[in-house]
Amino acid sequence: QVQLVESGGGLVQAGGSLRLSCAASGRTFSTYALGWFRQAPGKEREFVAAISRRAGSIYYADSVKGRFTISRDNAKNTAYLQMNSLKPEDTAVYYCAARQGVIQTAETYDYWGQGTQVTVSS
Repeated sequence: QVQLVESGGGLVQAGGSLRLSCAASGRTFSTYALGWFRQAPGKEREFVAAISRRAGSIYYADSVKGRFTISRDNAKNTAYLQMNSLKPEDTAVYYCAARQGVIQTAETYDYWGQGTQVTVSS
């Protein structure tokens, strides 16, 4: 089992940057594929990015491709989401998720963090 804690959210102006972190407990972090999802007010949760266990495969949603970068440091049990050129439509609660097995873009993840709020002002 793994517990996930997101941090790094906040308020930023359009065009700015934020880096989200996802700290995981446990000694088996490197066996989990990781994903970032987000949920805006009144909308369903959606996929943002995912990274495989050793970062050999990475997927992005079209809406963030070229602006966001997902990465992980297995030695630190931490995943990151670097968000650049932020837009007001990126405003959402961002969730980190983990699953054993292959990388997925669907919400078929076993473990979820509590989320961190990102607000982008225009």
